[in-house]
Amino acid sequence: MLEEEKHRKEFLLKMYEQLCIENNRNIGFVVQSVSVIIGAFAILSLTEKKIIDMDIASILIILICTWFLRLILDSNYWYNRNLAMISNIEREFLLSSDLKDIHYYFAKPRAANSMLTNYRAQIWLGSGIAIIILLYHFLTRVLPGINEPWSNFEIQRCVPYIVTLVCICTLLKMQKKQKKKYEEFISQSPGKQQDFRGNDFDISQINYGAGHPVD
Repeated sequence: MLEEEKHRKEFLLKMYEQLCIENNRNIGFVVQSVSVIIGAFAILSLTEKKIIDMDIASILIILICTWFLRLILDSNYWYNRNLAMISNIEREFLLSSDLKDIHYYFAKPRAANSMLTNYRAQIWLGSGIAIIILLYHFLTRVLPGINEPWSNFEIQRCVPYIVTLVCICTLLKMQKKQKKKYEEFISQSPGKQQDFRGNDFDISQINYGAGHPVD
């Protein structure tokens, strides 16, 4: 019994270490968020200096925001997948009573494409920057020329919006692919099946809520 308790404590310490590593990874993404903001302002400053025009600047910022959003989606997939793997390992060691004594997250995996609040905030940040840039481009490059004759039409004014549509399609396609990959992983590696009913903590009593979405 003493040896089993020793291994149990070692496992919990390893689990704690893994959670700390994941937290450090999340903190690292804050730096990337700042870099996106700095990059956007740096590109806009080039337009003020007449080095590049607003059309090119808008395209570059949209591409940077898309790259940033792809990183968030990819990181969120790996986070959910790794968390499912951790839960599977926990099922090998933790007891049904640990659903109450430690945490209940290992009872069921997170829902496909569920997103951390930190990642969700950065999705809003990247999307917000892109929307603001497009709005600024529309007000400065498109709206003033709406009443002008078609002979003055400049195709380059439309390019930022075409690029935006392409970027949105790639992001949606990536999100769909990540969702499918996660669902395949959960289906192929569901973890050790445990019957928590009839124990000192019934799984039916768990209300997962927003902290650990499972549906």
